[in-house]
Amino acid sequence: MDSKTKDLRFLNKFHEMAMKFEEEQASSLEKAAEKMADAIAEDRLIYIFGGGGHTTLVMQELFWRAGGLANLCPMIDFAIHPVTPAYMYLAHERMHGVGNSLVDYYGISEGDVILVFHSYGFNPPTIDCALRAGEKGATVIGVSSKDWDVNIPKDFPIRHSSGHHLSGISDIYIENYVPFGDTVIKHEGFDQPTTGISSTIDFYIAHRLEMECVKACLARGITPPVWSSANIPGGDEKNEALRDKYNSRVKFL
Repeated sequence: MDSKTKDLRFLNKFHEMAMKFEEEQASSLEKAAEKMADAIAEDRLIYIFGGGGHTTLVMQELFWRAGGLANLCPMIDFAIHPVTPAYMYLAHERMHGVGNSLVDYYGISEGDVILVFHSYGFNPPTIDCALRAGEKGATVIGVSSKDWDVNIPKDFPIRHSSGHHLSGISDIYIENYVPFGDTVIKHEGFDQPTTGISSTIDFYIAHRLEMECVKACLARGITPPVWSSANIPGGDEKNEALRDKYNSRVKFL
């Protein structure tokens, strides 16, 4: 590609957001990773929930992949997942009670750890999930953007009826800096901005949590349960013990 045709605006925007995260969220990242390491030390699952739409993809990004934590349990509900027709999952995202049911179904209990991602941070499944997990005695690690909370009217239909935002009900809150509207690229002569960035930064934060959790385990002398690639020679054999340990506990294995 000719250097004159390269458009690095998205790369530059992502780099800017990622560096801001690294500079301003280091303390929250460390606290969250230590809680995740606690779960591994106590032979608990680490639960992860993406509160609807494209945010749900962060669960697949971390789950059952090379270098990923084997004790990670995605709380998947296909009613609010992009595999469901778009306007149908949008309707489900605005329903109260979905998040409560997920916490109950996946069996979150006192002492557990749950990662809750949602850039808007205020839709019913996200808030219901975080509140119910807190009621159960779990540690809620929320990843979201306060910019959305500031810019969306309190009576907007996608908001939870309580008016809560994930930043106010999480035990540990991590800011992802997703701008209101999600899109980050403006084009000359075109009024509609393009190129959503929420999934990209969420994936980055999710992997940073994974990395810091592994480091926290090793610092304690704990061997973290990490998958090998199933697509390389010997991968299945390396994973056999982890599969035996978690197959009956992680519902999507």
